[in-house]
Amino acid sequence: MLAQHTAPHSPTSLSGDVSLDEKVRVLRAAASYCERPSEVVAVETHMSWVFMAGERVYKLKKPVRYPFLDFSSLAAREANCRQEVRLNRRLAPDIYLGVVPLTRSADGALSLDGHGEVVDWLVLMRRLPGERMFDCMLRQGLVGDTELDQLTTVLASFYRGAEPGGISPAAYADRFSRQQTINREVLTRRDFALDHGRAATVLDRLDQALADGAELLQERVRAGRIVDGHGDLRPEHICLTEPVVIFDCLEFNRELRLVDPFDETAFLGMECALLGARWVAPRLVEDFAAKLGERPPAPLMALYTAFRAVMRARLALAHLLDATPREPGKWEPLATRYLDLAEQALSSAGP
Repeated sequence: MLAQHTAPHSPTSLSGDVSLDEKVRVLRAAASYCERPSEVVAVETHMSWVFMAGERVYKLKKPVRYPFLDFSSLAAREANCRQEVRLNRRLAPDIYLGVVPLTRSADGALSLDGHGEVVDWLVLMRRLPGERMFDCMLRQGLVGDTELDQLTTVLASFYRGAEPGGISPAAYADRFSRQQTINREVLTRRDFALDHGRAATVLDRLDQALADGAELLQERVRAGRIVDGHGDLRPEHICLTEPVVIFDCLEFNRELRLVDPFDETAFLGMECALLGARWVAPRLVEDFAAKLGERPPAPLMALYTAFRAVMRARLALAHLLDATPREPGKWEPLATRYLDLAEQALSSAGP
């Protein structure tokens, strides 16, 4: 069974010189899967190809290298696949089934979990019902108190049992400053179609908020609030099934996964606001305040929200720095919407 491949596989070679295009071509074909699905839905992301084949999902990492990750070698992609399964089983234990090799036989044919040389690795998952995804349900107005209570109950339990961050107060605050430097480098590039005067103003205001809030950030560490969390808690990574499933954590960079639960709360609330559900953010804060037994200061929540929005604006524009960006018309308008949310959060915190 494919789901049983959790132990390291012993390849005859690690050359892995099959092109990504060839791997994608094979994985698009229904005949490549033992399940013989009626169709295969292939979705390209910034760092992966995802193939939805019947009741299963297969995720292939692209051989890419960025400052924050390196998937350029076969060994690195295997290690990352195994890390992804291990970490995501914290919140989706029945969804992440294991790791599967893509092999090449002596005659050059590629197959999943076949014989011969391993040319790549894929994460194997159960397919979740699309109609129960949090973002889909928000758009349809199907999320209410019951659904949010179920979600926050799962997350609060996760945060209470999560591994401590083990980061110093100074290092935690400095991480925000370092990321803000990168935010500024990207968002001030004149080749992007932004209101550059407004972007500069938002960046300046966030600089000031970070300086004013440095002690608040450091106090969160001293209070033991920083944990090894999810790291990418967006509505599209939540499925409101019974039980609630939260998947696709930020597995490739532990530093960015060391978070304050209320930072992740602010991030999720901000992303819900982007979808038109502004009411979710204050409700999340209320729920977590009750379930985690503390209420963070409003200026801290405003800082977390603004910072996350600016970072998301930067990441949107970063797609356009690729040699062949996907959906090039999407990213500048999306960055502008994130800057709107950042500005609103900074204004809510006062001068």
